[in-house]
Amino acid sequence: MSPSYPDLKGKIALITGAGRSAGLGAAMARRLAGEGVHIALADLGAAAGPNLPESAIGTHGEMAALADQLRAAHGVRVTCIAADMRDAAQVERMVAQSVSDLGGLDILVNNAGIGYLMKPILEMTIEEFDTVMAVNLRAVWLASRAAAAQMIKQERGGKIVNIASQAAKSGFPYASAYCASKHGLLGLTRVAAIEWGKHQINVNAICPNHVTTGLGAWQNEYFAKALGLSLEQYLEAMRSRIPLGRAGLSSDSANACAFLCSQQSEYMTGEAMNVSGGEEYH
Repeated sequence: MSPSYPDLKGKIALITGAGRSAGLGAAMARRLAGEGVHIALADLGAAAGPNLPESAIGTHGEMAALADQLRAAHGVRVTCIAADMRDAAQVERMVAQSVSDLGGLDILVNNAGIGYLMKPILEMTIEEFDTVMAVNLRAVWLASRAAAAQMIKQERGGKIVNIASQAAKSGFPYASAYCASKHGLLGLTRVAAIEWGKHQINVNAICPNHVTTGLGAWQNEYFAKALGLSLEQYLEAMRSRIPLGRAGLSSDSANACAFLCSQQSEYMTGEAMNVSGGEEYH
């Protein structure tokens, strides 16, 4: 049974990339809503070109369905916001709408990310690389800046949780843009923690290893084929290098997120927390 954090009740959280029903963002939304947190769900809403297809984003319909589930299960207030995280004006509007709809902002979870534009360096296009960097890193800078300004205005501190990856600490073939963006995200996390500590804003990152969400299933297929393995051979090799013997679950990252959003983590900032079953330990 997950621990309970009574201090979270009544807080207001904005979670980006939270529109896919089986994604990490949705899992974190369910976990926080279970603690009585009011939730702003943000995602792209509709496809935006070949690098952001409908199969890879949270649609308007998925967001609305998740919002209904959260309201029915936990009695919290939920709002849905469609925003392209590559666009500074839309990111600013996303934060402003969260405040307008829910009455403030205590928590930002930067979960939106691209983990499906995977190619060898010599085959990846500049447009693909730039799209990954724009969503995985620049958008976090934009959202954090807007959210921190609101938190400072409120004068009650806040929590920013950046969803990084094991790829923020280790390199993986075919993932040059992804690894670069996630490594950069840890640098951003540390600088933001230093700058905003005086405002009692905690900024931390979670570094999960592989989680078989919808995106994770695609990654399994992709890397198995790229390495010349069957899917089961690839999955067995993955399990064999994880001391706890299994891939990560969405709930593992969601539990870490709830902890970092609670007052139990009030003396932690600038950290990059591994949630990897022991696979990543630095």
